Amino acid sequence: MSPTTPVIHNPILPGSHPDPSLLRVGADFYLATSTFEWYPGVRLHTSRDLMHWQPLGGALDSRTLLDLTGCPDSGGVWAPNLSHADGLFHLVYSNVSTYAGGFTDCPNYLVTAASIQGPWSDPVLLHARGFDASLFHDGADSWLVNMVHDWRPGHGGSAGLEATRYDRTARRLVGEPVRIDLGSATGWIEGPNLYRRGPWYYLLTADGGTGYQHQVTVARSRSLAGPYERDPHGPLLTARDHPELPLQKAGHGSLMQTGSGQWYLGYLAARPVTTHGPCILGRETALAPVSWTADGWPRTGTGLPQLQIPAADLTPAPWTTTPADRLAPDEDDFDQRELGPNWSTLRRPAGSDWLSLTARPSHLRVHGGRSPMSLVGPSLIARRVTDAHCSFEAVMEFQPQGFQHLAGITAYYNTRNWYFLYVTADDDGSTQVRLATCDRGRTTVETLPRTALGAGDRFRLGLDLAGPSLQFRLGTATGWHPYGPALDATVLSDEHAEEFDDDRIRSLGFTGAFVGLWVWDLNGHGHHADFDRATYTARPSASAPAAAAPGDRRSHP
Repeated sequence: MSPTTPVIHNPILPGSHPDPSLLRVGADFYLATSTFEWYPGVRLHTSRDLMHWQPLGGALDSRTLLDLTGCPDSGGVWAPNLSHADGLFHLVYSNVSTYAGGFTDCPNYLVTAASIQGPWSDPVLLHARGFDASLFHDGADSWLVNMVHDWRPGHGGSAGLEATRYDRTARRLVGEPVRIDLGSATGWIEGPNLYRRGPWYYLLTADGGTGYQHQVTVARSRSLAGPYERDPHGPLLTARDHPELPLQKAGHGSLMQTGSGQWYLGYLAARPVTTHGPCILGRETALAPVSWTADGWPRTGTGLPQLQIPAADLTPAPWTTTPADRLAPDEDDFDQRELGPNWSTLRRPAGSDWLSLTARPSHLRVHGGRSPMSLVGPSLIARRVTDAHCSFEAVMEFQPQGFQHLAGITAYYNTRNWYFLYVTADDDGSTQVRLATCDRGRTTVETLPRTALGAGDRFRLGLDLAGPSLQFRLGTATGWHPYGPALDATVLSDEHAEEFDDDRIRSLGFTGAFVGLWVWDLNGHGHHADFDRATYTARPSASAPAAAAPGDRRSHP
């Protein structure tokens, strides 16, 4: 790359941003990514140059659009697809309510909007035959393409791919599905996306599972239903034979062409702590430039995921947030009337029934929810961990009335894997700080010296992530002090979260790690905590945060 060539740094969306659906409308680029059990559903970003991305929050911000009540860990929204036709954005998404026992209940829905920021129409149920559904617009015709799930024992779980005609005017599927002929292809074929270029239909798929054998493959046909010929060159992109690469698990891609004619592939990748080891940050979004051979096959150079790629046909157009700004603290004083776009809530949308940014000015009031194992009614507001080295801190006011009132900060993966530094009341009524851990469903409270917090109700809590290690800390009048032992952060990884009973899935691990604010009221009356500030700080290395005495809420530690 020339020193003057603009550079795209991968991953372009760090932290849990898997299954990217890449789209251009006019001069604007858009990305939609999976959100699983987190609201708002389907995370959206926009860019003018593919280098700088602005978060737009999520599209599905209400139970009318998405109901995640009882959603299993790593269920919910899988592999959304964003397209544009007739002046409307079309968003297809599934809502997986179970994947237990060989079954996958995955109704697929469609919503539309004139603007990427909504409002989005009421959802239309398309079908529930299989997941990873995408819309292909071919002039006046549209087709829904998806994999077909086969629940029957001995059938391998996958019955191939199909396409069903979609009527954009009537907003419904019409006719019977057509099986897509991929010839001798076997095993799991997922993430199908169709494209038309010249006389050819190109079928982009995700093969090899979602782990270290993941790959983006391409096939083509002169007929939409096939038969399709696999690219004789092999995968379009994969890291499966290169464990030394920093970007692994490359797969699940989508193609997009810029206004000047350059093609790009959006795909997911992960950055393991060790070679083929745990991925705490989850699966992230990356880009690769695509060229075409003389005989019409797409190529991504070496076919390997890269940390830097040229953006030769693009002019840098940074938003307020630029890559350099990512090392500045992301601080929320809760002065706005709505949560910012980096926050997500677990299994229920941010609503006045359990949180408020207006009940107490410049504070986030959170009413306590149910226990951490519950799939209904948690009170957890969190953000994705986007850096292997980072800190998270919060200032909280809380007056617990008993041991069933808990509030604090968490490093969270799912209901079975989390860490929680919290304030509670002991049996004698004194306010105490405690550290609870949960590793594959086994919950413990660390045996630590009794730490009474006095009569005050204002607390400073922090944590530091340094690769595979996690350390909580407590703010006192003399500064920050480590609280509890150094913890194993790989408990919060995709790999650790995956559990199987023999050959049956018990729990999937798709989401990556989050950090956030958590309030429990096991009495069921919603006893609240007020958060005055929350700060996430990315660190370029394992540098320790500077110690400082807790002061006014506007002063930084």
